[in-house]
Amino acid sequence: MLRNLTISPELDKEDWDPDVITRMIIIAPGAHVSESEIVNELHMLDLPLTIKNTCYGSMVSGKTKDVFEAIREIRKLDPNHIFTKERGFAPGDPRRCRGHRFGPREGFHQMEDEYRLLGDVADALENPRDVEVEVEKPIDVDEFKKIMNECLENNNDR
Repeated sequence: MLRNLTISPELDKEDWDPDVITRMIIIAPGAHVSESEIVNELHMLDLPLTIKNTCYGSMVSGKTKDVFEAIREIRKLDPNHIFTKERGFAPGDPRRCRGHRFGPREGFHQMEDEYRLLGDVADALENPRDVEVEVEKPIDVDEFKKIMNECLENNNDR
């Protein structure tokens, strides 16, 4: 589990707190709740958290037990469309905040790709079904040698 650095408002003093974590709450396409509803519900929990509204959902930072309690409660709103992911930096950390860096933060494009898959994940959670996975067998060594030799002969003929 990632632990992050918290930024103290006192002179931007950095303070390492091993029990503070930050998690991103990401709302999948087709969700029955909005980003603002998530943030409002987080505030209504009245937990000692730092909560930031984002374009993908929200970011929650605080003591581990408080963050996970908030996530458990928030996921009740739409369990198949609300996902979480660890983030190694607190909201507003100048090393990652795009307000300080002017442009998309590192990892944004990765998260954008992951977001595209969440609709399918949510659909699979809502409509589970049995699947069979066919295990492919490796090609026989003698068959492989035969194919390889044919390829080499065809290359030599050119």
